[in-house]
Amino acid sequence: MTVRTERNSAQAIREGAAKLFFERGYDATTLRQVAASAGLKVGSLYNHIDSKEHLLLQIMGGIIDDLLARVRATVEGAEGDAVDVLQAALAEHLTFHAERAQEVFIGNAELRSLPEEARLVVVSKRAEYEAFLGKLVIEAGAAGLADVIDARLHVYSFVAQATHIAGWYRPGGRLGLDEIVRIYTRFALRELGVVDADRRVERAVR
Repeated sequence: MTVRTERNSAQAIREGAAKLFFERGYDATTLRQVAASAGLKVGSLYNHIDSKEHLLLQIMGGIIDDLLARVRATVEGAEGDAVDVLQAALAEHLTFHAERAQEVFIGNAELRSLPEEARLVVVSKRAEYEAFLGKLVIEAGAAGLADVIDARLHVYSFVAQATHIAGWYRPGGRLGLDEIVRIYTRFALRELGVVDADRRVERAVR
């Protein structure tokens, strides 16, 4: 029971801090406000974090860890050829960014707020994730199913698309998230010159 309570408290702190950092900005948010958002006293925060900077690192590093875990699990469960696998990965990549938009925003806006050592940790995690996507792009090209111009630049494009969605997507809009993900996945496959991009996307949703 104690372990579960500790875990729940840590999650509440992270979620409360992410909401505050998103709404107020990192610099304008105090640890007292973070504690209050989690229903804790300030002193209790230090059972879970070393400092405000450490909390920011938990959020920024955690969002990348969660993203990589979800996309990797999707890839491991995907069936079909190299483009089918890449398509599944990109759909999960896009969905995650929309669902976790606040943390995505913090990850892009507050990197400068981290001390150098922590910043390097986040940059390294980003590079690991981008390399994972890049490998999928390269495999699609090697199979002769995609026209890969520069795998790294393609990945940057896919990351930018997902970040863009995180910036404007809100539930209840003109298009549902599933439809938005399908459209952006078609954009990505067309960018890679996949000749049957539209058919592949439509087939995947059936």
